[in-house]
Amino acid sequence: MAVSIVDPESIRGEGRPTDYNSRMIQISPAAQAHFQRLLQTQGGDAVGIRLSAIHPGTPRADARLEFCEAGDLGGDEWAVECEGFTLYVDAPSVPFLDGAEIDISTGTAGSQLTIRAPRIKGEVPGEGASLVEKVRWLLESEINPQLASHGGRVALEEVTADGVVVLRFGGGCHGCGMVDVTLRQGIERTLRGRIPEITAVHDATDHASGSAPYYRRDA
Repeated sequence: MAVSIVDPESIRGEGRPTDYNSRMIQISPAAQAHFQRLLQTQGGDAVGIRLSAIHPGTPRADARLEFCEAGDLGGDEWAVECEGFTLYVDAPSVPFLDGAEIDISTGTAGSQLTIRAPRIKGEVPGEGASLVEKVRWLLESEINPQLASHGGRVALEEVTADGVVVLRFGGGCHGCGMVDVTLRQGIERTLRGRIPEITAVHDATDHASGSAPYYRRDA
């Protein structure tokens, strides 16, 4: 059963964003019945279910479902009218939840709710994407997941006009004694190998101020 996402602004006569006229979310009848039963146990305070994307456009992306009261709504949510309740979709999350499917299955271990959102982690930048978009995608999709094993991360500070990528490290990489090796043998090699337009990779981090490095520089 498909249900269209309805923009609340269109209900108030202020027009509907044309970008999402055809957006759909699939919510199975079983999932709708499940949510309806859950809402009935919440009493009169809960007005619906809120769906949002956490860390959208990155490999860490996930979907969050939660009960919501009237005071929890910002007014810009997209409303999905379901059987006996309303599903409110966080407005900034809509592009990442386009084509999502929500279902529930019951087995010997109990009920399992599943949300399939094929766009939640974003899409690989196309050939026409900017250098900044390409670098950010590679950092989030490949490099940061590897650094996360050491509690570290890296963010793009800027890309100069002559193709120099400037990075800033955080977490366990901030002040780490091995950061130069990580930068030259890992990050720079990956970035320049995948994105030929990059001419150099620089580190703009003040490593002396790092409070929890994975390897201390004086070790």
